[in-house]
Amino acid sequence: MKLQKIVVIGTGYVGLPAAILLARAGHDVVGVDINDNIVRAINEGVLHINEKELQAVMEEEEVRKNLRAQSTPCEADAYFIAVPTPLDERKKIADMSYVISAAESILPHLREGNLVVLESTVPPLTCREVLTPILEKSGLKVGENLHLAHCPERILPGNVFHEIVHNDRLIGAKDAKSRELAAEVYSTFVSGQLFQTDDVTAELCKLMENTYRDVNVALANELSAVCDTLEISAKEAITLANRHPRVNILFPGIGVGGHCIPIDPWFIKEVDPMNSRLIFTSRMINDEQPYRIAAKIRKAVKNVNTPRIVAIGATYKPDTEDTRESPAIEIVDILKSDGYSIEHFDPLVPEMKYESLESIVEGADCLTILVPHKEVISELERSSDAISDKMRTPIVLRF
Repeated sequence: MKLQKIVVIGTGYVGLPAAILLARAGHDVVGVDINDNIVRAINEGVLHINEKELQAVMEEEEVRKNLRAQSTPCEADAYFIAVPTPLDERKKIADMSYVISAAESILPHLREGNLVVLESTVPPLTCREVLTPILEKSGLKVGENLHLAHCPERILPGNVFHEIVHNDRLIGAKDAKSRELAAEVYSTFVSGQLFQTDDVTAELCKLMENTYRDVNVALANELSAVCDTLEISAKEAITLANRHPRVNILFPGIGVGGHCIPIDPWFIKEVDPMNSRLIFTSRMINDEQPYRIAAKIRKAVKNVNTPRIVAIGATYKPDTEDTRESPAIEIVDILKSDGYSIEHFDPLVPEMKYESLESIVEGADCLTILVPHKEVISELERSSDAISDKMRTPIVLRF
């Protein structure tokens, strides 16, 4: 069964790369987004995310011929749902409104034999308990004459093109036919291995991948706090501990950010709070980290009258322009709420750029590097004396 026409609902960091690669593979692809500016950009061949390799692919003749965008779904052979699943900050559960809205939007267009693929990261049992009842309002039966699969995204902002093509992928579905149809589509643009499993396993595996990282970051941050209590260097202690052949402790940071790691562990706790106590504790440790970093900055300037602080770095990790869930932004907000005078810059974020470190630290009392972008560290090391000379109080903190 050839699934030629594909509608991709949601054309952000996940959906748009998938749409582009599907179009490159020869599928007739319609990208659907509620943002008219995004729809216009896609139709004009303009990538609205900063991915140079992907932009080059988008400009290829085959992609331009096969990809178009619009604001509403239409009839197709397959539907990909790649919309956000943000965290409800008060309840600490998944906000499923975008997924539900996307599923409801395709109901008028579903027909026998269609495939629906969910790429969004979701709590386990979403396909069975949320999507299936919605899709079956069409009069079709999931697993019989309508096919549903979950294929969680595995991409890294800044390297999307390579990862979407070369990473292994999970194809999860309750029935074999849905798995086979989804695998057939993904095999047209994925060179990594396609592993087939059931839908619940696929849903949980995605969450496990990011939770593993969150727990390990929490261990590093907690050991760093212990080192602070003992007044020893966390960097030195971890480096020496890692000389053990079976130990690989991460280094502590300012907190956990991005669109996955600080959110996905909560989805596991949502479905089984009794058996996710370590996961919950790790989330607490990492969510507290910005407050610990803010406290270290306060301590560094405690003897300075009305200190002026310059903070560098607003992204959630080095060498990317992505500011989603950024702990650096939270740290600055904490200090501002405490009444500190603090200016915030980032060379990779368009609205936060600056001419040079020397130009922005003149008269400052504290320069704090929250995100160690390569270009920031390079300039800091190259011009450290000149930077210190420009400052009223030469306090430089690096995290």
